[in-house]
Amino acid sequence: MPSIGPISCVTIAAPELQHMIDSYRLFLGYQLVDHGRVSDAQASLWGLPSLTGRRYALMLPEGDGQTFLRFIESKPSPDYLPFKHMGWNAAELMVQDTDRAVARLAGSPFRIIGPPANLSISDKIRAAQALGPSGEALYLTSFSEKLPQFDTPDAKHFIDRVFIVILGGPSVQTVNAFYKKHFGVADAAVVPCVISVLSNAHGMPPDTRHDLAALPLQGQSYIEVDRMPEGTASREAREDELPPAIAIVSFGVTELPRSVEWIAPPRALPQAPYHGRKAGLCRGAAGELIEVIETSG
Repeated sequence: MPSIGPISCVTIAAPELQHMIDSYRLFLGYQLVDHGRVSDAQASLWGLPSLTGRRYALMLPEGDGQTFLRFIESKPSPDYLPFKHMGWNAAELMVQDTDRAVARLAGSPFRIIGPPANLSISDKIRAAQALGPSGEALYLTSFSEKLPQFDTPDAKHFIDRVFIVILGGPSVQTVNAFYKKHFGVADAAVVPCVISVLSNAHGMPPDTRHDLAALPLQGQSYIEVDRMPEGTASREAREDELPPAIAIVSFGVTELPRSVEWIAPPRALPQAPYHGRKAGLCRGAAGELIEVIETSG
């Protein structure tokens, strides 16, 4: 059975690439580490040949680490609204100080949609939520102390890497079962939690509790699965374009599973984040695009 993790890359569809690069550099301290144009091989792997030649950029927190943010030129979907669709809802970044991180975003293209607050499950975890220039949702999370139930990374940089990706699905159990079947992810406890940005998006009382589970991955990474409210729409992309906002999440995997249905035959790619390793793209239980990259072989 393959073992999945860590999070290798979060791909965001970017209507204005340079604006994304500038925003993340100036306000989040991310540095550009690679840029170019999408190759035919890359576009074919994703089943989107129309992306060939589109500009892309890869960034890392202060240029350091192995968990990339990747921006790819793609036209936005006019129907997309944050937290109103199934699929990848947000990327959660470990930060040294949530309140100071939010203060740094004042006057920036990042709009705060959830002010700093301690989580309902623990007063040792503090988080805020923001929307980025392409409609992508970011959580900025800090820990006042290590918690034994969560294997989390330290924030080496003031604003550090993505350590959790938030996935909205029809039910926590359905999503957990998919990742268990294909990637060996353990069953995770379902906990009713206040998720203010989700409640606000759906016009629900702010203290509404939503089913949530943190699926543990290798490499101090997690997938947070949120049960979406009834009537939540699927994530639809414009024809020949990436899904809006957070389009794809890439994970390391010990071996490519044989049980999933690939968008296109897996193949090795030379550039980061692949570094010559084989990768494949599939869809998950919530319609999310999952890219897995072999960590060995």
